[in-house]
Formats: sequence, structure tokens, C-alpha cells
Amino acid sequence: MEKEELIILIDELRALPHESEWVEFKVNNTNPQEIGGYISALANSACIENKEYGYLIFGIENERHQAVGTAFKPRTEKIGNQELENWLVTQLEPKVGLRIFEFEYQSKNMVLFQIEPATNRPILFRGEAFVRVGTYTKKLKEHPEKESKIWQKAKQTVFEKDYAIRNISADKVLELLDYPSVFKLLNIPLPTNKEGILAKLEEEKLIVKKLLKYHITNLGAILFAADLEKFENLARKSPRVIIYKGNTKLQTTKEQQGKFGYAVAFERLVNYVNDKLPSNEEIDRVFRKEVRVYPELAIRELIANAIIHQDFIIRGMSVMIEIFDNRIEITNPGAPLIDTKRFIDHSPESRNEMLAGMMRRMNICEERGSGVDKVIAQIEVFQLPAPEFIAGDNYTRVILYSPKSLRQMSKPDKIRACYQHCCLKYVSGEYMSNQSLRERFDIDKKNYSIVSRLIKETIDAGLILEYDNSRMYVPFWAK
Repeated sequence: MEKEELIILIDELRALPHESEWVEFKVNNTNPQEIGGYISALANSACIENKEYGYLIFGIENERHQAVGTAFKPRTEKIGNQELENWLVTQLEPKVGLRIFEFEYQSKNMVLFQIEPATNRPILFRGEAFVRVGTYTKKLKEHPEKESKIWQKAKQTVFEKDYAIRNISADKVLELLDYPSVFKLLNIPLPTNKEGILAKLEEEKLIVKKLLKYHITNLGAILFAADLEKFENLARKSPRVIIYKGNTKLQTTKEQQGKFGYAVAFERLVNYVNDKLPSNEEIDRVFRKEVRVYPELAIRELIANAIIHQDFIIRGMSVMIEIFDNRIEITNPGAPLIDTKRFIDHSPESRNEMLAGMMRRMNICEERGSGVDKVIAQIEVFQLPAPEFIAGDNYTRVILYSPKSLRQMSKPDKIRACYQHCCLKYVSGEYMSNQSLRERFDIDKKNYSIVSRLIKETIDAGLILEYDNSRMYVPFWAK
């Protein structure tokens, strides 16, 4: 913060009627253990009170909030061989955003600790969580009702509204974000001046202005970062593409990880993946042409779904696209919010509605509820085995398989294809029949008994039902 911003902030905090659960005034109490406890308490209380920051201020007496100054010099304080700030950061878990300012206010020395609120879990100092109760600092475990509020906040946190980076200049915003892509992808004119650009970025909730500085939201960074490495908490969230030799992970032939925001790089990502997938050469009367083994629309939609539905809270994982000789696997962090058997018909539930909404506006993904059914339809057109949707403990995975004959498919492969075909027919206002399933597998009419047997096996698996004794079939959830 600039000095004038600090002065405005101190004026506002001094005007509070008394110390609060997110503000602590001190003069010269510089015990590092107590400071660490205050930081934990103020971070946790700022979370509970919905405050943007907690503040620990040295140089203000706490009765009448008079500016008296302080002799405390945190930049020169050491714990052993460690500087105080570095020592504090290493003792706090999880990592908390902490900035220390030393400045003059009314010709007196002041020190301000600006502390970001806890997110997703309480902040601990040396293994113990603290919280403010009135004007006192207490152990959090002694106040379970307050601890419960922090965990409840974690469930209510909107990832896109949190800040990826704080307190930067307008010029820094325009350096960190690929702002021309915002206007290009939203199909709106680029303003002729910096003020117009910043105003539109703020309107789209990509940035937030605070006093004389700006914060970039997670929405702005994850979609439009010029380099995600510049955003510490998002650096590991860029998609990875890994290409293997053969059908196992024993030998990697290439690995690529992007660095741009999702919106900036999406088309390049999809094109890169499609270029690495196998294709067949067909010869018509005049020309040779390459035909993709996997439908491009399906690849595009599944990558977009993985981006939109990922759980950003899970650390150390990103969207991953793995290409094998016989399949492609697309994995995102976070277990699915709905049963994988209902992906085709169920209205999607997204963890990241703002992200999904923005990506739809940019025509990166389909409208709500129209994605997976189009994937299945394309898979059927390409006569591929049915995709497999897998729900892990902390991930969701979709597997697309390369071409197989009916004879090469396993029983689960066939049953899955029958069920998905039945679902696709139902959401299209039709019913599955022996004939429609024969067409799905390109089976001759004389072999209808093969399909009849498959339908019976799918009924026995509890996935489809005969509709009104009509030899027409519906999914189990349609009864």
C-alpha cells in the first residue's frame, strides 16, 4: 500500500468505537510468540466476520485509539538467525497472506500487519489455532461454535471471488492479465484508454478496486493470466497433457504443461490434443484426407467440462489429459457432484458457476445440460466404444476408447454402450429398440439375437427397463 492509503486505513480503524475481533491495537508489546498468536486469531476472526483482512497495529493505544507511536522495528527483529517475518510465516499453517508496513502517521512511527482471512480451514500458529473473543485472544478449541463457523465458511467459499493477487497497480493488472483476450473472446470493442479497460475488467468481476490499488480475482487470473506462474496459488492449476508409448504409463514420450489462463489458451489446448491423437487416412475419388479417430467435438466438450467442474481446493492436482495408443483419459480434481450414471440427463451441478458462466459467454463450452449427451452422440456416430465415467475419491475421470469391434468389447463395454444409447434416445424424446441398438453397433438385421441378448443383460444389470411391454426401452431412472 502507498503511504496515503495507509493513512486513510489507520484513520478508518481508529474511528472504530473499540477494538474488534479483527483489529488489535498495540504499542510496544513485541513478543514474537504473542504476535504469532495474534496473527492466527485475527486471520480466523476475519474469516468469521467476513472481513477482507485482519489488522495488528503497533503505535495506537487501545483505550482511546490515540496515535502514540512505537519503538517496534519488525524488519530488524530476529528469532535466532531468522528474520521475524520469515519466522512467523514458517510457524503458521496453512500459509497465510501477511504483509508488514512501517510508516509515519502524525509524525509517529507505526507498524501495521495486514493479515488475510483464513480460507478452507483455521490458521494455526505452532500447531494451535487461536481466535478473538471480544477483545481477547483465546484458543479456538475452547470455542467450538467459532471453529464450526470457519469450516462452514469453507463450504460456502466461492473460489472465483477470492483474490489471486492483491494490492497491485493498474499497470501491473494490465501486465499480469492478457486483457485484449477478454475483449476478443467476449466480442466487445477494446476501449481506447486504460481507465475504460480497467472499468470493464471490474464490471466482469475479473478485478476489484480497493482504495488506490487493485486485486485480481481467481476468476480473472484462472481465465486470463498471461502467465499462471505469476499467481502463487494457481501456478499448479494449468492443464497437463501427457503422451505415453503403448497402452501403459511405463514410457512417457512427451509432457506439456500450459502457462496461460484457460480462456486465453483453450483453443490452443484443444488443437494440441487433437493433433496428438491418432487419425486414419481415407482416399476418396480425388483426394487423400485424414479422419480423426476421436470426434473433435467430444474432446473439446470433455476438456471444457474438466476445467469447469474441477475442485480448486484440492492442492497439487490439475486437469490432466493422458493419451495412450488405445484410449484418452481426461481427469479433473474433485469427485463428481452427481452420480456418473446420470451425466447424460441430469442438469449439471458445477462447483464454479461464475467460471462456467463466463466460459459459456465466450462459446468455449455448451449451454447447461447439453454437453455430455452431445459427446455420446458423437461417439455413436464414430462407432466407438462407450465412454467410461469414473468417480474417484478426489477426482473425476472420463475415458474415451479407440475403435473396437463388438467381438473385441468386454461385457461391461457392451452393457455401458447399451445403457448410454438408451439414455441418449430418452433425452431426445425417443425410445431405444432392438433396431436402434443394431444401428448403434452397425449390426446386420439377421443378427438381431445378439442385440436381444445384450438388451437382456443390460436389464439384468438394473440399468434399463422395458417400456409398457412394447419392446421399447427406457433408462432405469425414467420409470
